[in-house]
Amino acid sequence: MSQTEFISVDSVDMSVELAGVRLKNPLLTASGTCGYGLEYAPYVDLAQLGAFTTKSITPEVRKGNPPERIVETSSGMLNAIGLANVGWQRFLTEKVPQLPQLGVPIFVNVAGHRLEDYLTVCRAIDPLPEIAGIELNVSCPNVADGLTFGTNPQLLEQLVAEVRKELARCILIVKLSPNVTDICQMARAAISGGAQVLSMVNTFSGMAINIKSWRPMLANNSGGLSGPAIKPLAIYQIHQVYSKVAKAAGVPIIGMGGIRTWEDAVEFALAGATALAVGTQLFIDPGTPLRIVEELRIYLAEKGLGRFNDLVGRLQLHSV
Repeated sequence: MSQTEFISVDSVDMSVELAGVRLKNPLLTASGTCGYGLEYAPYVDLAQLGAFTTKSITPEVRKGNPPERIVETSSGMLNAIGLANVGWQRFLTEKVPQLPQLGVPIFVNVAGHRLEDYLTVCRAIDPLPEIAGIELNVSCPNVADGLTFGTNPQLLEQLVAEVRKELARCILIVKLSPNVTDICQMARAAISGGAQVLSMVNTFSGMAINIKSWRPMLANNSGGLSGPAIKPLAIYQIHQVYSKVAKAAGVPIIGMGGIRTWEDAVEFALAGATALAVGTQLFIDPGTPLRIVEELRIYLAEKGLGRFNDLVGRLQLHSV
């Protein structure tokens, strides 16, 4: 389509598809930033999102790490929440009945220490009609063994393959860790195991120090860095995975890592992200995803693009 062709803003098709799940637009919430859904409802019309991702669910109830658990940094935030959640049984009885009120596809983030932890939760969630997909969290840097699967390609492929066997209905999303030497290797392992969508990137391991006490500012000593500070790193890793692995495999990417504006969203899409998750920015402005959707419409119309998908992976590298 020519960029000079006139496209009306209202006619721009913002819908995207993730392994058969249709989203009305590419904007969704990043896991861990909006609880189980209704906590976010007073601040934004959730039905206008593309999808909603819950916080991590584990087999057992977790109180998480002791405070301090969140520290603001230059252009970002460190968190060491420690996967605090109600556990899968309470999630099913207390939270799942409320999910239809959100009015969008729901992805449930699942975390664990052992293979059986993931299988227990995924088996319980897969039959639920309220849930569209499961996002495997193999990349949490603020629990003791949170990166065991996310940094070992053999273990990751085994985990994904075993979980995939258990899923008859939900799509399988794998959230990759950026804290690896070669993220493309991890992407290949996830796809070989049966990942239908990749979610990237999770937080980078980081630390902040109190210069008065000479102690780490987080009680956990270290945590995960998110926000604008990681955006260039996230875009680079997404483009590497898209161009070297995901595009050829036909596996879409949910991109995240410092998205605040429609300009950020365009960068992630050009790099190869089919969908876009907003996380840290929600603590500042919960309405960010909906604003980005409308501003993206204007940008696409001005470019003469009739669909958001026309933007995905269109990055043109310099010849070097």
